[in-house]
Amino acid sequence: MLAGSAADLRSRTWQLRPADLREIAITASAEILRLEAIRVVAVDALALNPDEQVLCYRGAGRWLAANTMLQIPTGNRIAALGLALRTFPTISAQFDAGNLTFDHTALIVTFCETPPKGMPEKALPHCINTLLAAASGIEATTAKLRYAIAVLERIFESDDTPPGEDDDRNQLRISPTLNGRVAIKGDFDSLTGEMLLSALSGLSMPTPAADGTPDARSAAKRTADAFTELIRRYLDNAATGVDGGQRPHVNVHVNAKDLAEHRTCASTRKNTSNNTDDDPALDFDDLDNLDSLDSLDGLDVGHMPWMGPLSITRTRMLACDCLLSTILLDENGAPLDVSPLKRLVSAAQRTALIARDKGCAFPGCDCVPAWTDAHHITPWSQNGPTVMDNLVLLCRSHHTLMHRKAGFTGKWEIKMGRDHKPWFIPPPAIDPEQKPRRSTQRC
Repeated sequence: MLAGSAADLRSRTWQLRPADLREIAITASAEILRLEAIRVVAVDALALNPDEQVLCYRGAGRWLAANTMLQIPTGNRIAALGLALRTFPTISAQFDAGNLTFDHTALIVTFCETPPKGMPEKALPHCINTLLAAASGIEATTAKLRYAIAVLERIFESDDTPPGEDDDRNQLRISPTLNGRVAIKGDFDSLTGEMLLSALSGLSMPTPAADGTPDARSAAKRTADAFTELIRRYLDNAATGVDGGQRPHVNVHVNAKDLAEHRTCASTRKNTSNNTDDDPALDFDDLDNLDSLDSLDGLDVGHMPWMGPLSITRTRMLACDCLLSTILLDENGAPLDVSPLKRLVSAAQRTALIARDKGCAFPGCDCVPAWTDAHHITPWSQNGPTVMDNLVLLCRSHHTLMHRKAGFTGKWEIKMGRDHKPWFIPPPAIDPEQKPRRSTQRC
């Protein structure tokens, strides 16, 4: 079905069933992964044995950019990945087979090239297996892979700052252009990114006109307007900092046991029968446990609603100078009920829902908490109580999906599992076995 051009396909889409179009989209995606791997292999081979044409450029990546519509940074990334994969044949094999995306492969390789200093060399193969499991399959997401990396850094934590939290690497370039405008390009650590995204969120929401006309601005234009408003409010209020004032509203979720005093690095922890202070969840002398992603579920790191994982070291540092809100968790890490029965979700309940669901809980959705609604699994109109086991965060799109009457695809159901977390059951038209699915915003 992939024969011909996109123009050919566009001219005959009216003849195709939705099932045919789904198959084309999935097949094309798999083909893109296959071709990306082929391109990396070819560019790396040229880097090893360049001919006269390639030697005219400063590297095979620049040659690729000069002879395609790719930009130089993209060409260099392709060449760099090919070079790195020479050292990691296990990762290379999965990438070559089309089981990993380019970006996920680069993330795994980066971890392997600069592992935590507390990680013994013999643990690397097991860590690779864990990361490959997190990055493989149709349920693989960047958030899921970043979580696995954050937990491995937690297991082998040292005093070194993780790259994503190293504010010494922060850069902001502001350059006036020839036509009188200003171009901005920046690269920030995750905590700074969390503060910026939190500050811009409310200011960048679509705002209908007075007559109800939908906001016609693009997402990029709304963000630019929000950034302008943020600067204007700062200057209007001369907000240059207040000693002893309230810190920026950055929400970090972490279990109380992980907020306790700093433990000894996992790499130096000894497993002795008379040492009862060791955390059994962090005892990885049996490195085979690292081969399974599920073995990391009980190991908590900090989590920010916008930017995702945050090392326990940085989380503890923030806790020294913040306002703490207590959320009681059960043995599965699910929040307990925090308010009486009523229709509207209280502020305390919403805080607890964010701690549990991390955003829209629908499988595959990465919508952040600020853009979600609290949904009653059993409707309030049918005597559904406003308690944690009957509530779930959903983005507006998936909230609408849950309230839609069963149509040609049937209707999704939500069941609260024994772990007190929501599980989604697809209709038979989507999955004949109706296998329950959980949120992919794992952390």
